[in-house]
Amino acid sequence: MPLDALCLSGIVHELNTALAGSKIDKIYQPGRDEILLALRTQGGNAKLLLSANPSHPRPQLTQLPRENPDTPPMFCMLLRKHLTSGRILEVTQPPLERVVEFRLEALDELGDRVERRLMLEVISHRANLVLLDGEGRILDCIRRVDSGLSDGTGSRRLLQPGMFYRLPPAQSKEDPLHADRQRLEELLSTAPDEAQADKWLLDTFGGLSPLVCRELAQQAGGSTDIRLNVLGPAGRTRLLDQLERLIRSVKENHFHPTLIYLDGKAKDFTFLPVTQYGGAAKLENWPTFSAMLDQFYEQKESLERIKQKGQDLIRSVTNARDRTARKIGNQEKELAATLDRDRLRELGDILTSSLHLMKKGMSRLRTVDFYDPDGKEVDIKLDPLLTPQQNAAKYYKDYNKAKKAEEMLTIQLEKGRKELDYLNSVLENITLAEGERDLQEIRQELTDTGYLRRQAKARDRGRRVSSKPMEFRSSAGLRISVGKNNIQNDLLTCKQAFKSDIWFHTQKIHGSHVILWTEGRQPDAQSLTEAAGLAAWFSQGRDSGKVPVDYTPVKYVKKPAGARPGMVVYTTYETAWVTPDGELSKRLRVK
Repeated sequence: MPLDALCLSGIVHELNTALAGSKIDKIYQPGRDEILLALRTQGGNAKLLLSANPSHPRPQLTQLPRENPDTPPMFCMLLRKHLTSGRILEVTQPPLERVVEFRLEALDELGDRVERRLMLEVISHRANLVLLDGEGRILDCIRRVDSGLSDGTGSRRLLQPGMFYRLPPAQSKEDPLHADRQRLEELLSTAPDEAQADKWLLDTFGGLSPLVCRELAQQAGGSTDIRLNVLGPAGRTRLLDQLERLIRSVKENHFHPTLIYLDGKAKDFTFLPVTQYGGAAKLENWPTFSAMLDQFYEQKESLERIKQKGQDLIRSVTNARDRTARKIGNQEKELAATLDRDRLRELGDILTSSLHLMKKGMSRLRTVDFYDPDGKEVDIKLDPLLTPQQNAAKYYKDYNKAKKAEEMLTIQLEKGRKELDYLNSVLENITLAEGERDLQEIRQELTDTGYLRRQAKARDRGRRVSSKPMEFRSSAGLRISVGKNNIQNDLLTCKQAFKSDIWFHTQKIHGSHVILWTEGRQPDAQSLTEAAGLAAWFSQGRDSGKVPVDYTPVKYVKKPAGARPGMVVYTTYETAWVTPDGELSKRLRVK
């Protein structure tokens, strides 16, 4: 959900309590619209994420690791210049605005204390992060807005260095935080009787999200889409009572960070307990907004970052895969055509026995088909430019050609299917990449296998990026390694693992190679189950109910000569059926 102003006020209160007086140690820009501040607070070190991502802008403390680019962007350099070693004095929110203001104290070039402000606009599709000087002038923005761009409200609010900053245009709605009971009753009395209660709340009051409006309607009338005329006088009174109770809890900073799960997936979050979903939803309470937001956005943003940074890889591999799939389709049609080749030989035999009936220049010959059990006649097409003997020889030649084509097409199809299988595995590996280093390793792999052109820059020659597999610890303390791409899979299985270690892989679907390091001992059943669970989670079957995972000692896993990276064969294996579990991977992951 986009953050509504009331939910944002809970986050701001949480951040102000935790960060007032904290010192800024370092500043990073891991994404094009993300800033990460490494802070020293009274409670220890902390990381503050300021996201101006148009899809999910927000401020929060975060525990999730983020990979930083080798060269910091210009906006990051500007923030380092003005804010490094500065202090956060206060975190505030303009009334009912989806804007967070960080008031800071920093040192200028002369060493004098100056005030700076960071304005994070948490507005979907218009999210921004703006650095201001002490007088309110814009030093720069993470996303500049010039005269040719509208802010989405019809206004031409400019965001350019040197200009004075002004807040986004306010909505022409009532402020629920400053409306007394009499004012609420006046507004409700003028509402159309046929209006839905939640629609009326959303259209009348600022700061409320659709989810909150539906919840108020549910609590007042037992239905999210109940109309005001159905509520009646008693229901209208309950509606205003619920609204006042909500306003009171916000004013008193009584928030309940809540994750909403539908069909087993985190679909939404809010700041109050909700009842509108009944038994269809699972509600999960969290101690802080920041911890909840980490949980909610972890997988969504990871996939988005990979799509952004690996778009060229995805496009190149997808094009190669589609091209290979089309080629396989055409070859399968050609192979099907060769399966009727015996008829060509039979027609050659019929022509040979009917040479006395043929003359040069004939285009067809109708004669008895002695291969037909009923002795029916057959109409055979001839080339008028060839002699009778040449026409018969042509059918034999076509028969031999089709026979040879079947042999060649069978070989080519096997090769093509292996190539298609490999390209699908690379696409799966891209989704497992955790940063630019992992993507660069996949680029190297695709360059080595001929799918990408090798860079001509002399400084890049011979320089290879190397990333590490994911590391886990089983409940019994055994090490588990999970490859993130084919290069890592080969390294783990074929070079690093001992013959007695246990190898895991999903059966007949793409996934990571998983190694359970036995350290020369017989592994316990729990460790085997957990390693199989990781193999299921880091595969194409992660959204399935049950996934078959094969496992066997590494000594039974071999890499065929000339096989693509990550491709192996194995024998003497057992199969475990496990349920993919993302929580298991989080619990066992070695930080």
